[in-house]
Amino acid sequence: MEIETKTIETQKTDVKNAVTRAIEGTGDTVTGTIDVTKSATVSAVRSVGKVGEATAKAGADILTGAIEAANDVGSELGNTVKGAIIGVIQGTAEVATVTVMSLVNVVRSAISGTTSVGKDIGTVAMATAHGAIVATKDISLTLKDAAFGVAHGLIAGTKNVGADIGLTAKSAMRGSITGASEIGGDVILAANSTARGLIKGTAEIGGDVAKVAVSAVEGAIEAAKSVGVKAEDAASAAATGAVEAAGEVSEATAKTVSSAVATTIGGVKVIVKAPFKK
Repeated sequence: MEIETKTIETQKTDVKNAVTRAIEGTGDTVTGTIDVTKSATVSAVRSVGKVGEATAKAGADILTGAIEAANDVGSELGNTVKGAIIGVIQGTAEVATVTVMSLVNVVRSAISGTTSVGKDIGTVAMATAHGAIVATKDISLTLKDAAFGVAHGLIAGTKNVGADIGLTAKSAMRGSITGASEIGGDVILAANSTARGLIKGTAEIGGDVAKVAVSAVEGAIEAAKSVGVKAEDAASAAATGAVEAAGEVSEATAKTVSSAVATTIGGVKVIVKAPFKK
């Protein structure tokens, strides 16, 4: 419909202007961005009537508008993306059920939209994962499902724009772990579930699963150190999740991933445990 098309086309500009005013008025990038993007998402979902591809496109436009506002006012990119993805998820949850696949679709579209403004995929991926995990404290989607969904969506979005999936994997893992830590969630479960989503997403696009698995473990090791978790535990959880997900693809994929991660990475001896139980 013409009204819906116009709403989608003008959403980015409206959000950009509103986020700019919020940041300039309060100086609180995260809170200001959450408020604006949540309100915009509620309106978008209600106008569409359901969560689907149209909602995912609206979410991408909303996130892109927020980032353009950050550029204009010189706000920190990571905080803007974090606030925007929290707002999009919370806004969706207010009027509909947020599922793993709806999260995958929103994140995939959002990555495609945000990279179009020339921003670093690593920063965007880490902040997106961090924000998505933080958002789980206020919605019915579990941390486990959110970690899987956001990782899966990030890989799909990265492929769409031709960016480095290894960097995305590493950044997504760091974001998921720090996000879980922020809300007092299970960091080890977040590492395992994120790795599973990364490998599933990579296998679906025909990407380099070994590269993504190693990058995920590297991200787990780096993030673990920043949140006070043993690097060995985080690395093991990420590696185990990667191998488990690979095994669901094929035996050959499982062997490829296992060979890549069952070694010393970043100075940490990585032990793959099967099956992972938490």
